[in-house]
Amino acid sequence: MRVRFCFFILICCVILAGCTREQKKATDLTNVVKPQAVMDPFTYHKLIEVAPGQYYDVLSWGRGAVDTGSFLILHSDSSGKKYTTTTGDLNGKIVDVYNADMDVDGHPEILIQAKGKDTINYTTIYAFEFYDNKVQKLDFPKLSSSQKKGYRGNDNFYIAEGKFIREFPIYSGSGKDAKTTGQKRKLEYSLNSNSFTVKQLSKDSTSVADKASVQQPVKQSSAETTAKKADKKRHKTEVHKKKRRRHHNNEG
Repeated sequence: MRVRFCFFILICCVILAGCTREQKKATDLTNVVKPQAVMDPFTYHKLIEVAPGQYYDVLSWGRGAVDTGSFLILHSDSSGKKYTTTTGDLNGKIVDVYNADMDVDGHPEILIQAKGKDTINYTTIYAFEFYDNKVQKLDFPKLSSSQKKGYRGNDNFYIAEGKFIREFPIYSGSGKDAKTTGQKRKLEYSLNSNSFTVKQLSKDSTSVADKASVQQPVKQSSAETTAKKADKKRHKTEVHKKKRRRHHNNEG
């Protein structure tokens, strides 16, 4: 009886050991198929499919790089069995990548947004148009002096109705004392003949305090005008009274 019991315990142990091994294998298999992060020397990757069989892999790379490096745009034309590579120097880190056809010519534009730590540009846009497995670099316009007034980065880009839209908060002051005004500047970028045009959609208004200071002199001016009119009226009345007295005295 004791022998049978021991044999039964041994069989249970073997079965449990086998189950443990199967569970371990399943766990190992799960770890293997788990998606992996971008490996060195790459620091960013985004896949954009603009049409069936037309893929654009956008990557940044640079071993040991933090605020600099290079970018890669790998165009895969799987239907035509053609593959092209576009590369360039990168200032800052890639924040996002956008796909558009702003000039509506059927050729996609790839725009790379990079963010630097400098206190002048904050954001750099690398723009390219792809056609017939060729690539055309596009010059993205810098902010003008009026567009840059109160600019301190924190850009928000997006595509709307085929246009490239840029929004950013407006600050007053400079350096550490700069504070947001609560307003945003909104710009719209269009593309025609591989050239960008910019239109400002927002209107920069003054703050409540500024409006009060602007309206104050107007009110004072209106009051002064009313007072002057009253003085003139009084003066005319007095002159008229004096004339009547003189006329009355002469008659007497």
